Amino acid sequence: MFDPSIKAVLCDIGGVLYVGDTPIPGAIEALVRIKSRYSVRFVTNTTQKTAQQVVEALRSMGFDIAEDEVLTALDVTKLFLKNHDSRGFYLLTDDATAFFDDLNEIERQHYVVIGDAQENFTYERLNKAFRLLQSGSELIAVAKNRYFKDNDYQLSMDAGGFVSALEYASGKEAHIIGKPSHDFYRLACSSMNVEPAECLMIGDDIESDILGAQEAGLKTLLVKTGKFAVQDLESGIMPDFIADSIADIP
Repeated sequence: MFDPSIKAVLCDIGGVLYVGDTPIPGAIEALVRIKSRYSVRFVTNTTQKTAQQVVEALRSMGFDIAEDEVLTALDVTKLFLKNHDSRGFYLLTDDATAFFDDLNEIERQHYVVIGDAQENFTYERLNKAFRLLQSGSELIAVAKNRYFKDNDYQLSMDAGGFVSALEYASGKEAHIIGKPSHDFYRLACSSMNVEPAECLMIGDDIESDILGAQEAGLKTLLVKTGKFAVQDLESGIMPDFIADSIADIP
């Protein structure tokens, strides 16, 4: 492919495989080629869908992906809460909140968990989260992305602005679970039994996908689809490789 030391691939989903509900031209075929040579994990910061919902959506578009090949920020957040024997107060969508229902029997609630809550970002709920933080709870950001490309092909505000608002109001810094967290990338690599230096990250987000993966020790490839913008190449962040789309990866 690019480097004989590469043994595995991490691949972002939204903006790399599809935009809206339409596959990137050539992405389905490209994925077949990549999976024929490398172990692959599909990683996403989406906090609106569980891994099962992500797989169902991708399969409906024609992608051949198994549920155990997908790692979401919600998966890692649940693992974090279990390891800390705690449940959370969730600023998430209703579907994402239901993903944590099996933790409801845990008595300890030591964390405020925030992701893209969409209509659930009400003042009442944000203020409740603020008061819990003032009372000693800690803040977990499932992801802190600034924006994403929505189903109407326009950019929409992601959870990052709301995370920053709670950080500013409470004086506490969020613990970020998803990309660009080093722990997220290293967990994804370990699930394929490879070291970070043996793995290539394919993404469309210059900060979360490219810089985050580089800082975790991975090689990176930036695609010019999804949320990519020309000014990304002027940010000072230099991916190892650049392609017009995943279909153009040799």
